[in-house]
Amino acid sequence: MRIITHTCPDCGTVVAANELESNRVMKCPGLNCHTILRFDDIPGEAREYFLENRERYEI
Repeated sequence: MRIITHTCPDCGTVVAANELESNRVMKCPGLNCHTILRFDDIPGEAREYFLENRERYEI
């Protein structure tokens, strides 16, 4: 299992791929950050790996 995350380009907050996948589009959870993050922002290879192994990432 790999840890797949995305870092907000504006504030540096790290968001887990499973959070982005479940919402697809979300406001960055960083304090006072209004950046919109998308599951598609995660690089293609990591996104594909996550989707193929989605059950391993469920909490």
